[in-house]
Formats: sequence, structure tokens, C-alpha cells
Amino acid sequence: MRQCSRWQVLAQLFGWMHALSVAFFYLFIWWRTTPNKDDKVQPLAKKEDGLPTIGPTVSIIVPARNEEQNIERCVRSLLEQDYEHYEVIAVDDGSTDSTGRILDELAQTHPNGHRLWVLRLRDLPEGWAGKPHAIHRGVQEAQGEWLLFTDADTWHAPNCLRSAITQAIREGADLFTLASEQELPGFWDKTLMPMAYLGISMLYPPRKANDPKSKVAIANGQYILIRRSTYTITGGYARPDLRATLLDDRDLAQIVKQTGFKLRFVDGSGLVRVHMYHSLGETWRGWRKNAYLGNRGGLAFVALQLIGLPMISLMPFLLPLLMLLSGGWRGSRNGRQSLLLAVLELGPLFAYRTWLNRMMGVPWYYTLTHPLAGAIFTGILGQSAWRVLTGKGVDWRGRQYHNRHHHEERVHSEHGVRVSDR
Repeated sequence: MRQCSRWQVLAQLFGWMHALSVAFFYLFIWWRTTPNKDDKVQPLAKKEDGLPTIGPTVSIIVPARNEEQNIERCVRSLLEQDYEHYEVIAVDDGSTDSTGRILDELAQTHPNGHRLWVLRLRDLPEGWAGKPHAIHRGVQEAQGEWLLFTDADTWHAPNCLRSAITQAIREGADLFTLASEQELPGFWDKTLMPMAYLGISMLYPPRKANDPKSKVAIANGQYILIRRSTYTITGGYARPDLRATLLDDRDLAQIVKQTGFKLRFVDGSGLVRVHMYHSLGETWRGWRKNAYLGNRGGLAFVALQLIGLPMISLMPFLLPLLMLLSGGWRGSRNGRQSLLLAVLELGPLFAYRTWLNRMMGVPWYYTLTHPLAGAIFTGILGQSAWRVLTGKGVDWRGRQYHNRHHHEERVHSEHGVRVSDR
């Protein structure tokens, strides 16, 4: 009887400690990740036809490897920008699908096809990752005073470039990056992307990135606008420490900020949209490639996350259910304690997720998928860490990275072919 009472006391103590910890976590993460009101892009009004635009020349570089599902929408939107002084360099990085053919057709048939140049790469040199190498080769062909790096799965509003370059110059930014509006049409999109945002914004809050006194630096690889002089001075992706990175956006931002240049990270909702992944398997592989590498704090912090993620995503739902099944709601005193514990567990979580869901355009009831998202991302992070640490490697777009035994496409020569002459 005495032993049973002891276990009840320990269970109650654990319940209170866990509930208070969860409440503190979600209130803290809400405060930490809420952006400043000024950290938002200011869209310019639609430009009237015939009116000239004033500004520097911008070279837009789009790396693309097997992007037949996305590339036409992306490049078409780039060719329809209401800004005059720009070019689009699409880097076909050894695609084996219809990406190259689609780019050729756009260059030949689109009214602004003369702005598009296609750079074809055959091989990936030793010591490089695919995307940094593709951007590096694109920069070598670029003529702009500013460089814009964007992904093939993005869509850009006609006034996006004009708005971004205008604000970047007005604010004196050297690297100006937009947080994309996420397109979340499917169940897995709406379930997993809020959890991904929670993790990234916790590690790299935009407010800290915009603070020159903070060492935190992050950029969104879906939209990085950078002065060419800044890129050249820092060495860009030609730097030995950036050539093989799978975190090209974060690492470039860190170099830029450490060198003393001004970094601005702002919300680009309404101007640039992205649909990152189209299935659960693609989502798993996409986040697996950089979940471990993108963490801050080393292996110890990753181990803490593998324990903590289920504690803040599954347990807040599980503990009230266990109390209900064990009869913890019975009796006036026990009932009040159980109810208060449930409110502490779920109240701040639901408040934070309601704010986050509204911001991402996700229905409120997807908060109920929070435990599922937590379980999946625990698996993604665990597998990512295991594959990198054991040398098994991570794969993306048919290439292996951080693999001890296999190095895909290791050659000492490279070749690029333009389909349009300047």
C-alpha cells in the first residue's frame, strides 16, 4: 500500500514537472520565433506597362537537376518579372529527365525567352556537392551587379524581383533573403511543414539572424539576393569549406555575416511561393539529408532532441489520455488536478500551433497531427544522424553525400554548354 502511494506521488511529480516544462517550451518558442514587424518584404505596386524601371542588373541563377515537374512554372514566372535589368541562367545539372527539353522550349517560345540562357553541366567534380557547384558555374557566366539564387520549385510574383531589389538597396543589405510562402496542398504537407518550421525557427530565429550583434545566421536558399561584390569578397561557393556543403544557404549566410556584411532575412509571403515535396517519401529524404548536419550544438544536442521531441509533441497528448484511462479524472480533488495538468500540457501547445497554423495557412484541426509529425521527425533526425555518423551517407537527386565508400560522379574535368549565345 505504501509502495503504491509512493508511485502515485512520483507519477504526480513527473506529471507536474512535464506539464510545466511543456508549457514553458511552447511559450518560449512562440516568443523566440515571432518575427519583428519590420522583418517583412514591402511589395511594390504593379508597374504600369511601358514605364521603365531603374536599378542594377540582376543575374538570376536557377540550379535544376531532374526538375521536370517544377521547372516550367518557375522559369516562366522569372521571365515575367516587371523589372527590366535582369537575366535568367538556368543550370541543368546533369538531368536525365525532360528538364533540359523544357528549358530549351521556354528559351525558344516564351516572349521573354531572350533573357534565358541554359548552362548544361555533365559532371560533378570531386569535392563538390551538386547545388553549390551548379550555382558556382552559373555565377561564372553571370553579368549582373546582383545575384539571385533561387530553386526550381519556386514561383515568383511579377513584382517580386523589383520589390526585393528596391528594399535590399534601401536598407543597405548585402545579402537579402526572403522566407517563402509554403504551398501545402496535401495531408503530409500540412502535417509536417509546421513541425519543420518549429525546428528551424527554434535553431535560427529570424530576429537573431537580422541582429548584427548575434552570431546566428541563416538564409533561405529558395530566394537569396546578394551583391556580386559581397559574393566575390567572401569567396562564395568556390571556397573550399562551402564546395561540398548540403546547407548551402545557411553556410553562405554565416560567411557573409562573419565577414561583416549586412544580412537581412524577411518574410516574402505573397511574392515567392514554393512546394517543396510531393510525397511522404520525398519529404523524408529531403529533410533527412540535412536534419543532422543543420543542427547546432553537436551530437549531444541532437541526442537531447531525439529525447525531447517526443516529450514535447507526443507526451502532451498522451499523458491526459493515460490519466483518463487510469481514472485520474474521478474525484473532485484528483479531477481538478488532472484537468489543470491537461490544460498546462495542451493549452500553450494549442495556442502556439493556432498562431503557427494561421501564419502558414493550415487549418486549425491539423494541430491534432502534432504527435504524428513529432514521431516522423524524430525518425528523420535519428536516421539522418545515424547515416552521417556511420558513413552510410545521405542521398538526394541520385547523388550520395557523406558516404565513406561511394562518391558518385567523381571526375577531374567538367564541361558546360550554352544553348544561347550572348
